[in-house]
Amino acid sequence: MTQGFNKHWTREEISGIYNMPVLELMYRAATVHREHHATGEVQVCTLLSVKTGGCPEDCAYCPQAARYHTNVKVEKLLEVDEVLQAASNAKINGSTRFCMGAAWREVRDNRDFDKVLQMVDGVNKMGMEVCCTLGMLTEEQAEKLKNAGLYAYNHNLDTSEEHYDKIISTRTYDDRLDTLENVRKAKIHVCSGGIIGMGESHEDRIGMLHTLVNLPEHPESVPVNALVPVEGTPLEDQPRVSVWEMVRMIATARIIMPKAMVRLSAGRVRMSVEEQALCFMAGANSIFAGDKLLTTPNPEVNEDQNMFELLGLKPREAFKGEGEALRFEQIPQH
Repeated sequence: MTQGFNKHWTREEISGIYNMPVLELMYRAATVHREHHATGEVQVCTLLSVKTGGCPEDCAYCPQAARYHTNVKVEKLLEVDEVLQAASNAKINGSTRFCMGAAWREVRDNRDFDKVLQMVDGVNKMGMEVCCTLGMLTEEQAEKLKNAGLYAYNHNLDTSEEHYDKIISTRTYDDRLDTLENVRKAKIHVCSGGIIGMGESHEDRIGMLHTLVNLPEHPESVPVNALVPVEGTPLEDQPRVSVWEMVRMIATARIIMPKAMVRLSAGRVRMSVEEQALCFMAGANSIFAGDKLLTTPNPEVNEDQNMFELLGLKPREAFKGEGEALRFEQIPQH
């Protein structure tokens, strides 16, 4: 079951896994999960929008695009102290990873970027894994982020290459892959996944996983998002994704990228505890906490604490398994 490392996966192989009977698929994924991760351990992450709205891109799912009429108000970049206070609060509430998102098309070398570098440095010094999602990056900008203490960079593929131009026209698929390459060159962890429920086919979902698994190295982190339709965006009338579609994506990602953190991301607010439990059984081992994911609603912190207690889940520590002082310790089984 340890297949998945340094192996080239074909679309046919991924399709064979994705289309298995769902109970067999979940069993396979759970088996792979136990081989590579402590069971019952889920990382809690917090995502903060440090610069909201006014983005020049046309991503069809995004309420922050300037061209769409949504309820999102354009705000300037938050102050460094404000962000560090939010990170401190997130840590108190159990988060070990703090991600900062800015509604930019790409990073520009200016005072705002200098401020973000200060934010990264401050959060890193709190002992949290610090992640950013700021749009496209050059090699030099990635190096600056790494030097400031950035642990991971999120840049989602969103969907398959074939479906991509139906969702976004303001940058290409290759632009996204170039940013991921620049992140990898700077030795920053790669966080890249996508969104389902945007009118794509099952083949498109398989295509996106095919691209991710055949990157030069697997992403350390793979967020699986269910579209949260927002009024005023082109995808406002898309039907809700079922939990079984999420389970198929999570389980397939777990089997083909065994060591990755598979993150149950946007769309969780519409899921019951039972539906989330199915996703954990299928191999998800990370959630985003807090009342918002950038600009979309998310379950409240105390709801998540109750769910952890009910399901017997344990929060995963930061930087797990990295270096001698942080070596893997198996959770005792009760």
